[in-house]
Amino acid sequence: MTTIAVLGNGRVGGNLATALTQAGHEVTAVDRTPGAAADAARTVQIVINATPGAGSLDRLTALREELRGKILIDVSNATLDGPDGLPADLIYPGSSLAEQLQEALPDTRVVKTLNTMLFPVMTAPATLTQAPTVFLSGDDPQAKQAVRELLIDLGWHEEWITDLGGIQTARATEAAILFVPHVIRSSGFTPFAISVAR
Repeated sequence: MTTIAVLGNGRVGGNLATALTQAGHEVTAVDRTPGAAADAARTVQIVINATPGAGSLDRLTALREELRGKILIDVSNATLDGPDGLPADLIYPGSSLAEQLQEALPDTRVVKTLNTMLFPVMTAPATLTQAPTVFLSGDDPQAKQAVRELLIDLGWHEEWITDLGGIQTARATEAAILFVPHVIRSSGFTPFAISVAR
């Protein structure tokens, strides 16, 4: 059992908190109550950032001390939204939210994952008609192994998990968000994920 705080209690955060609890972990879902994020981050092993990506850097930088020595799993994408509310551009072109977080939080082990799919797939990958791929980006091998084990608890098969390398590789997976609005406009909000066919 791992102690986990999920920051953000919207569709993404709520879905992850429920699934990780069902998998046997001790999970705290954190809302926007003042001080709640700091209190939760202080007492857990792993923190999941499921807050809207545009404000994530400021929110998490404010928790620098509470996140010291922790694993931070970043599942958010930092985007500027278009008129229809769907992602239109990246906030950190030539970089990524994950890289910005790692630079701002040097004593925290940031791992990027689960950001290349619609949120229902995060916790139910086997419901898709073909095997999806989930990516890991991060500088710390032990942190990535801990995240890999959580992914398996969420239903991801070992062979569906691809370790891309260091945190700088997150800029590739975050850029994949630019596919999403076009796929949604053509097919609706049907669950989908990126899949690497081999």
